[in-house]
Amino acid sequence: MRDDRPYDLVLLGATGFTGGLTAEYLARHAPHGLRWALAGRNPGKLAAVRERLAGIDPALAELPLLTADVTDSAALRAVAERARVVATTVGPYIHHGEPVVAACAAAGTDYVDITGEPEFVDLMYVRHHAEAARTGARLVHACGFDSIPHDLGVWFTVKQLPSAGPVTVDGYVRAGGRFSAGTYHSALTAFSRTGETNRAAQARKAVEPRPEGRRVRAVPGKIGRARELGTWAVPLPTIDPQIVRRSAAARPEYGPDFRYRHFAAVKRLPTILAAGVGLAGLVGLVKLPPTRRWLLGRLSSGQGPSAEQRAKSWFRVRFVGTAGGRRVLTEVAGGDPGYDETAKMLAESALCLAFDDLPPTAGQVTTVTAMGDALLDRLTRAGLTFRVLERAA
Repeated sequence: MRDDRPYDLVLLGATGFTGGLTAEYLARHAPHGLRWALAGRNPGKLAAVRERLAGIDPALAELPLLTADVTDSAALRAVAERARVVATTVGPYIHHGEPVVAACAAAGTDYVDITGEPEFVDLMYVRHHAEAARTGARLVHACGFDSIPHDLGVWFTVKQLPSAGPVTVDGYVRAGGRFSAGTYHSALTAFSRTGETNRAAQARKAVEPRPEGRRVRAVPGKIGRARELGTWAVPLPTIDPQIVRRSAAARPEYGPDFRYRHFAAVKRLPTILAAGVGLAGLVGLVKLPPTRRWLLGRLSSGQGPSAEQRAKSWFRVRFVGTAGGRRVLTEVAGGDPGYDETAKMLAESALCLAFDDLPPTAGQVTTVTAMGDALLDRLTRAGLTFRVLERAA
């Protein structure tokens, strides 16, 4: 039924910083004949983005523009009903995301975003997974640096190991780069909502099925030395372990007893201590409305690092996997994690859902569950590296 819709892909939020980068990526790399459109609340700003895209590809001077505000459920439903896939960069998602998810779930339209907000993802499962499963929509959250390198990286690592017995994987993240106003606002919002996040997790736990006959865990590690890497390892409380655990629960390739731990790899111990003190202070401040408003006002929407700054940014995630007496060290690496590579990941995820031969899935699913090797191949061709560094018996 969706093949008859006028658009293969609609990008919502192209007037924002990361949304604009995603639109530019599509302008340069979209397959010939892609039927796509930009959507947003401000027609004038959308037209300005289209003019910028026409400088990349003159054929985009006539790119369709759709007016839809995230507070207008009827307009969002109209957009969703005309698209095979909707990609959105409009955050913080806990404030602006649910109407888009609801519209896609009801219309049977595939959905991708770049959220790293656990509360939002858990609430969307509780409220819209069943409807999306009924209509055939695939709701795929965290299609940026949160959490594709980690989700696909663990999948790539697991495939190098035997799966007859217990499988363990530890991930170690290093990155250099700057953040935009959108990421800043999302992070501060999440820090201010720890109670709501915990309640959303419990609500999901109460209704989400568990894998039968298998054990799947994402457990917090402890600060210590990562001798394999020559760095300190610091537990990283991001959404990534949750995404990995859900992929493992859905795929038997992760073995009958799977465990994942997630760390930041830090070279110097004083860096760890300073970061911990700073984070604890920030979490305390954002819980107070006056200081939260002041902090949110430090960066305005649409701001982000320059092209020159992004060109100097990078990320590297290494995974140590063990199973059946074997050990493997793998790596996922790329350029600017928060913006250039996130835009690439989001765009390629949307294109993957629109065009690739994928296993039948529906409801809220992870990138591995929905796209797996097809997305891994796409991102490899697009310049991300997935490689095995060491093998040992």
